[in-house]
Amino acid sequence: MDLEYKLRKEDFVANLSGGSISEITCVTLVAPAAVLLWSALQSRRNFFAPYGPAAFFTDFLLNVGAILFATTAYSSAPALLNLLLILPAALISSFSKPLAATRKSSVSSTKANGSVSNPSLVASSALPVQGFLTTYRGAMMVATCIAILAVDFRVFPRRFAKVENWGTSLMDLGVGSFVFSAGVVSARSILKSRLDATKRPTSSFLSRFMSSVRHSIPLLVLGLIRLYTVKELDYAEHVTEYGVHWNFFFTLAFLPPFVELADVLTAYAVPSYEVLSVLFVLVYEIVLSNTTLKQYILVSPRGPDLLSKNREGVFSFIGYLSIFLAGRGTGMMVIPGIRAQQSKGTKPVTAKELAWKARKSLIQKLVIQSTCWSLLFAFSTAYFGLGLRVSRRLANLPYVLWINAFNNAQLLLFCLIETVYFPEAYRTLPSAVTTRSASVIMQAFNKNGLAVFLVANLMTGLVNLSLNTLDMTSLGAMAVLVGYSACVTGVALLLDRMGIKIKV
Repeated sequence: MDLEYKLRKEDFVANLSGGSISEITCVTLVAPAAVLLWSALQSRRNFFAPYGPAAFFTDFLLNVGAILFATTAYSSAPALLNLLLILPAALISSFSKPLAATRKSSVSSTKANGSVSNPSLVASSALPVQGFLTTYRGAMMVATCIAILAVDFRVFPRRFAKVENWGTSLMDLGVGSFVFSAGVVSARSILKSRLDATKRPTSSFLSRFMSSVRHSIPLLVLGLIRLYTVKELDYAEHVTEYGVHWNFFFTLAFLPPFVELADVLTAYAVPSYEVLSVLFVLVYEIVLSNTTLKQYILVSPRGPDLLSKNREGVFSFIGYLSIFLAGRGTGMMVIPGIRAQQSKGTKPVTAKELAWKARKSLIQKLVIQSTCWSLLFAFSTAYFGLGLRVSRRLANLPYVLWINAFNNAQLLLFCLIETVYFPEAYRTLPSAVTTRSASVIMQAFNKNGLAVFLVANLMTGLVNLSLNTLDMTSLGAMAVLVGYSACVTGVALLLDRMGIKIKV
């Protein structure tokens, strides 16, 4: 890469101060608004079945295009874009009646009026596929894949790009949300092991720890490959993001073994993952505020030692670990189905009653979680509270609390949309799981999230090495971004249609 152009690209993403949380929230509301319209079309018109070219185009326009336009062409008017999505959804919902769910997809067609006291029925419903969780993760992956390339174009506002030291931005939110969502889905393995505990002995800590280390190896390899290619190609770098050698793949790689160590605390000393998350980041914040660590991370010279060169990546890992643990705590609440909600000794109830009770309980818990995290964030940043500023570079206390509050609120919104438009979704037994409540594109992004993210990174590098993104017109930039988004979506759909699920 030409040296002058490389320096221009590095300056383009350096020393940024971000934007307001209110604007970021308005932009991120586009994803739930798009899903709202998608849900209205599907539940009232069955628009996406069969899934032909028109259905694909509409699906892409709503679930990928809306997010792309919210961060580019409509970046100065996200409220208008939200309105353009919500109004049609409201009209369709008002003037069209819900279509009946297929008989095979609803408990009411088979077991709704029967007792669910049968242990096998209850056990089979313990860890169902949650459509709203699929949508949440899919939307997060779409936004992430779009942002990592869009940030290199002028059509993507600088206030959305990662902040240098202090402040909030859309991409700062995206990084934390990626880790949080990984924590959410990691809860499934914990819940599954607990369900299987009665059938076979639980594995020892050492075997679980070694398994987590093996899980980290592919991510470490990806991190090393990225490090080598960036240095070899003389690719533009934002050193203050993670450090000289560190990158996001290293952060992801070190999470599994440290989370396994944290599991020991939740098993014997700490009541929940959420509490442990707060304890970790609180201790970290106390150290930041009462020692020279903050100054060391932000302003000290890059010394010859590896720690000094990569201090942002090393110390921010504590914050990301806290986010992951909070995500796992939310996953422990979101993923369980009927079995987790039925108390022993209660009189038999119908599947429909039990399913509604479980969904109502979940909504209440998400409301409480969202409120608690939001109040903690407000206290941490308020003048009469702790008076702290958000820093993604440090991954400090207010940053962690902000990420946790946002993601719980997003999950709540997607859960409410599914509850209103697809009531049969939470009454579905695993033997007849329906995917009606989740977009085909969202399912594809969710199924191979990390693999698609890797492909998006490779395509981002290819575009940046091939095109002068800084001097491209807005129209040209949008053409490239639409084409790129279509290609990434195509890869996700291809993997899904071929039945390939890549675990990295």
